[in-house]
Amino acid sequence: MITILWTSANDDGLTAEATKRIASGIEAAGETTTSFYLNQLHLHHCMACNGGWGLCKSEGRCIIEDDFEKVYDAVLASDAVVFVTAVYWHDLTECFKAFFDRFRRCETAHNKQMRGRECLLVACAGGTGYGAVRCLENLEHSVDHMGMIPVDRLPVIQFNKAYMLPALEQAGKAFAERVAASR
Repeated sequence: MITILWTSANDDGLTAEATKRIASGIEAAGETTTSFYLNQLHLHHCMACNGGWGLCKSEGRCIIEDDFEKVYDAVLASDAVVFVTAVYWHDLTECFKAFFDRFRRCETAHNKQMRGRECLLVACAGGTGYGAVRCLENLEHSVDHMGMIPVDRLPVIQFNKAYMLPALEQAGKAFAERVAASR
């Protein structure tokens, strides 16, 4: 199973279409997907408990009671992960940051279950597209910190969407085939 985490304020825009295309490619390769649209979930930002390292450090879990745990559990149970984000100010969406800060803390401080897990990174910029590459760099730095392995980084911008959206289906298929071959 491949888990897809995606986020955008616009649930039917470029990021949503990119997510659909990747999922279609993954499923065409015979893999199942579980998708979480983070903007529809109840996710709080990290409170930096206990000097910045609360239960995330000692037990690998977060004390905040919201939808984080169900998403985190699904990610841990998956064979691989696809991260798809809209680009805001050259970076991940605020919603993605709220999830990712807590995810990273649980993983790097205690659990380390994502170490060696492969992922696909996608950044979708609706405007000029200038921030897409920087957003991917920031996302890659975060997954590297957890020991995850990004197999591709895909910027989707207004200029390239006509050819990148179909390419995302192929990227999803290739990623799924790679995941299946590694079992």
